[in-house]
Amino acid sequence: MDALTAAPAQRSHPLLPPEAPLAVPVRPLHAAPPVRGSLAGGPRAMALRRFFVIGGAVALTSFGAAEIWQVLGLSRWTVSGAIMTGIFALLFFWLALAFTSALAGFALLLCRAAPDAQPAMPGSRTALLMPIFNEPLPRITAALAAMRQSLVLAGGSDAFDIFILSDTRDPLACDAESEVCFALARIPGPAIYYRHRVENEGRKSGNIAEWLARFGAAYEHFLILDADSLMEADTLLRLVARMETEPRLGLLQTLPMLHGGRTAFARFQQFAGQVYGPVIAEGLGWWSGWESNYWGHNAIIRTRAFAEAAGLPELPGRKPFGGTIMSHDFVEAALLRRAGWAVAFAPELSGSYEEGPPNLPEMAVRDRRWCQGNLQHLAVIGTPGLHPVSRLHLLNGIFAYLNAPLWLGYLLLGLAVALQARFLRPEYFPATYAIFPQWPVVDAERAIWVFAGTFFLLLSPKLMGMVAFAASRQGPRSLGGLLRLIQSVFLEILVSALLSPVTMLTQARQCVSVLRGADGGWKTQQREGSEWSLSASLKLMRGHVALGLLLTGLSLMIDPGLTIWMAPVLIGLILAPALVAWTSGEAAGTALRDHGLLVIPAEQVPPPILRLAAQGAS
Repeated sequence: MDALTAAPAQRSHPLLPPEAPLAVPVRPLHAAPPVRGSLAGGPRAMALRRFFVIGGAVALTSFGAAEIWQVLGLSRWTVSGAIMTGIFALLFFWLALAFTSALAGFALLLCRAAPDAQPAMPGSRTALLMPIFNEPLPRITAALAAMRQSLVLAGGSDAFDIFILSDTRDPLACDAESEVCFALARIPGPAIYYRHRVENEGRKSGNIAEWLARFGAAYEHFLILDADSLMEADTLLRLVARMETEPRLGLLQTLPMLHGGRTAFARFQQFAGQVYGPVIAEGLGWWSGWESNYWGHNAIIRTRAFAEAAGLPELPGRKPFGGTIMSHDFVEAALLRRAGWAVAFAPELSGSYEEGPPNLPEMAVRDRRWCQGNLQHLAVIGTPGLHPVSRLHLLNGIFAYLNAPLWLGYLLLGLAVALQARFLRPEYFPATYAIFPQWPVVDAERAIWVFAGTFFLLLSPKLMGMVAFAASRQGPRSLGGLLRLIQSVFLEILVSALLSPVTMLTQARQCVSVLRGADGGWKTQQREGSEWSLSASLKLMRGHVALGLLLTGLSLMIDPGLTIWMAPVLIGLILAPALVAWTSGEAAGTALRDHGLLVIPAEQVPPPILRLAAQGAS
């Protein structure tokens, strides 16, 4: 049996919340629920937005593919040339889409208006759900205590209840979780409940579905929190207010900002999210409209809409492609929209926070799970009735991981073609009716321009983010001044360029593992920093070093100039152990902060919710 307990709070509570069953039908993906009519809005305006962003990306991709076709000269007519052009076009499209989307976000940020007035108190009840699985209790205690106190100070306690939904397997850990719940409830604030499932069927999505089936009817909305989530009371109240004023809105996603990073790796991640994230998020929200996406937490959901539309079936077949849908959030957003509910993104709302992985190996653990979950979407993307933009979100998630083996394959294929041209005698007069000899010419000057254009698309969102942040209300003073902002951006660009080939090879291996049928399971995320020694990093990254040395040798054999062009990739792979060891250290993170680098506004002037959480953790 599942155990549900309620801690005694200051205001009157029954020992258990009243059960409010809600039907959560699980339909096959091809069986759509009834559609609740069309959404209001300006379809023509949204079509123009998407024409600018998606059409612009297609136009840029067509131009880039035509240029690389010319770069290859007569080699473009070979099988390898055609494959290289096709892979380049596929990879270039996602870069172009990120560029056009960021360009729209950049323009929006420069025109950003002041936030609305304080929202009214909610007239409905909302449940804050925190699904946990073997999580460190001090973090959970501090986060929930801070959010409860924030709601008390804002006068919104009566509109929210908190549920800790545990899938933890260790009985002693479960007892400790229950004690935390009882301890928190001795402090005035929203009611807090603890529920532990004996069987954790369906993992996180099953945990939430079980709560919906037992208690969902008592709440108009529910909001998903991750174990490291923090949200200001003002943000919670604004989310509820928007759900109450827009009855067709099924899900509203915020933009969580990373905070609390102590290692160098975490500091790089949270600085990038703070400076570049808003540009990307604003653009994404602008053209996604009612067909936005869901990232699994820090989002508010209309309870009955979710229950009727987003019950997830098991995928047919064996793992890793069959079984429980692991990256369920993308699919739930697509199913909500298919049923006629709006799914929106609110990047303009501040006060939403989370923590990132402390080092590169921990990010790889998380990426392995996401890689398997996103590749499962290959079986979902053809589901009847999905909106085209929902399919694009699914496709984007798939290629977030397939891009890695494609880039690696493109690199290796290019080297193979170059080796062939260097060491095999070309056939100037093939067995054709050609009158003139066929010279194997590659347009080197055009190749430089193609490379420069690709590099420009890759860096533009970061540079736009820097300019937009410098022009924002927070301004560069919140990061230590304009010079410190520029220095931090260029340091982040340098380190991310070196880490990119390391991540590329790691994700390529993960994709191959999934495609070969290996199930990665669901490992608990390590959220605390753990420093990696150079020897441990070398053992972990020996394959990266070996590939870097091999590619260096091949490029030197072909042309030393090619080695210079490939230097960022080669250096990143060869120095992978040193990069992992350095970025995993808290000493390096502290040194960066002491020099005023990679500082974020929350460190200069901590927001109220972060101050409350820090007090609770001390």
